[in-house]
Amino acid sequence: MSRSVHLDDIPYRPDSCELFEQLRELPGAAFLDSSYPHASSGRFDILSALPAATLAAPAPGAGEPECEQFFRRLAAFHDQHFAGIQPVSHDIPFCGGILGCIGYDSGNGLHGVRHPQDNPADALPATLGAYHWAVVQDHLLRRSVLVAQPGVDSRQRAELLAMLARPPRSAREPFMLRGRFGANFTAAQYAAAFRRVQAYIQAGDCYQVNLAQRFSSGYSGDPWEGYRVLREVAAAPFSAYLTLEDGGAVMSLSPERFISLHGQHVETSPIKGTRPRHADSAMDRAAAQELRGADKDRAENLMIVDLLRNDLGRSCTPGSIHVDRLFELQSFPTVHHLVSTISGELRGDCGAVQLLANSFPGGSITGAPKRRAMQVIAELEPHPRQVYCGSVLYISADGRMDSNIAIRTLLCRNAEVHCWAGGGIVADSSWEQEYQETFDKVGRLLAGLEEMHGGPRFTL
Repeated sequence: MSRSVHLDDIPYRPDSCELFEQLRELPGAAFLDSSYPHASSGRFDILSALPAATLAAPAPGAGEPECEQFFRRLAAFHDQHFAGIQPVSHDIPFCGGILGCIGYDSGNGLHGVRHPQDNPADALPATLGAYHWAVVQDHLLRRSVLVAQPGVDSRQRAELLAMLARPPRSAREPFMLRGRFGANFTAAQYAAAFRRVQAYIQAGDCYQVNLAQRFSSGYSGDPWEGYRVLREVAAAPFSAYLTLEDGGAVMSLSPERFISLHGQHVETSPIKGTRPRHADSAMDRAAAQELRGADKDRAENLMIVDLLRNDLGRSCTPGSIHVDRLFELQSFPTVHHLVSTISGELRGDCGAVQLLANSFPGGSITGAPKRRAMQVIAELEPHPRQVYCGSVLYISADGRMDSNIAIRTLLCRNAEVHCWAGGGIVADSSWEQEYQETFDKVGRLLAGLEEMHGGPRFTL
């Protein structure tokens, strides 16, 4: 039997951070942030808290059977809480459902790969929740609604509406670093790892490997204040702030969509090709133009387009997969990127979770072929990726899904903050350029945190 949801219109606020201020201290508070108005493509923001139940991803080091079983449990978890819910409207992408993140390490398990430093003690707390209500802000229609599942009664809705109507809070606990960010590669160590990748490429083992380094520091205070600063520095359309049960947070400033599903229409938009932005407009235009015509970056992008066409082919109707846009230049506050878009139609026997599992993790952050590239990553990167290059996602009660690639993403936990950056290495890459690209991608984010309260500055 179908069940309908309840909608309450609330006053629209151009800055969704003001609404999240009212919710963020509730258990499981989550904010999927299109970064409007800083990101011109942003439209929907989704805010929620108080999940009815949570689901933990497999612990680091889990094998292929455990990771496959996790995705089966995720599909059952969605059905258990949201079976029979009907779509609300095209303009409400999330009417309650599953929301949270899945770390890259779950993808390792799916592909029979294990990082030698995997430690179950490093497992994140449960980061996927079944949310029975949400606030959805539509910045195109300038409309805001509280959408609630049938099980959320009128008293609960009234309490939420009263909470959301309060004035924004102004006092927040400061977020402060305890030192400068340090990397887990020295330049010499990165160069040595680069040479190992090149040896594998020359031997025909793989065509491209995304090699990343991790930047870390200690911190104290409220990560939300840090996120507010990062949002001003590097706003992106697939950003997110997720609170963790242990007082930590996932702070994602991602510009990259992983997979979206609307009806039966599937879309993925990989990023490959990066140049830093410049304050001088002539230099900035020149950097964008150089990227647009760069043969190496276009070839790198095309490799990943082919990989993702194959990934979508595991879930989509034969003949339905198309490359809609190839090598499109997109500019963000700190970088220019080349972005391609691939779409297809989901097979009738395949649901949102199976689509996710069949493509996870995203090929743009592994390399090609995927499994071999992931084996090389596990061999050469000093630490597991944890949330980095996983995905922050929602699967709405009515089956609609959207997800990011968790790049430009920071993990605040146990008084430490980690941020990763990587780049795709191909046969004609140079180690110096690839090494510098990792700094270009996150340098301004890290410098923004270090500059808070007069702290030391991250140097590129």
